[in-house]
Amino acid sequence: MIGNDWDNVLKVIEESAGFKKFLNIINEKYANSIVFPPKNYVFNALKLTSFKDTKVVIVGQDPYHGIGEAHGLSFSVQKGIKIPPSLQNIYKELDSDLGIKPNVDGDLTKWAKEGVLLLNAVLTVEKDKPASHRNLGWELLTDYIIKALNKKEEAIVFILWGNFAKDKKKYITNPNHLVITSPHPSPFSARNGFFGSKPFSKTNEFLVKNKIKPIDWKL
Repeated sequence: MIGNDWDNVLKVIEESAGFKKFLNIINEKYANSIVFPPKNYVFNALKLTSFKDTKVVIVGQDPYHGIGEAHGLSFSVQKGIKIPPSLQNIYKELDSDLGIKPNVDGDLTKWAKEGVLLLNAVLTVEKDKPASHRNLGWELLTDYIIKALNKKEEAIVFILWGNFAKDKKKYITNPNHLVITSPHPSPFSARNGFFGSKPFSKTNEFLVKNKIKPIDWKL
């Protein structure tokens, strides 16, 4: 399904009758309504960042629900699409934290290739209906992904922005890992503790401390 080592990690779920039934429901959604991201992008985060190569996890809620925006990476939009407000604020914090100026577009694929798993908790959404696929079953898969990463001996940084992402913290029990939490970067909450939280420098300091190559956050 994925095409890399995630298939082995997720084999139990991928081959289960319950998950196959759930995928049939998702396929029906694609057949009968407008769903994002395009079907070939649904597992993009896992395809671009293998289990072995995952150094950092940034958890989002569900995909952007506008035309042409979502492409399977949390907080990321396709090239040529207007940068959403939350991502604008992420770029502002990146500039404040590391002096990296905002990128001209919102495509975060380079981060994914650096080892940053840009994982939404829910992997699909209906057009113009945020959270419309919440509680359909995606959470079972994404919770399993977090639990699998938690078992890794090699240190990982989990970046949880907002209450929805923070809910995953209960699955991160391995003391080898670092969990960074703050309010969500949306305009409604960014000034309540997201700005000034320095997640990018904290991540790299932790990786270097654990003798892991830091992330090149420049896009």
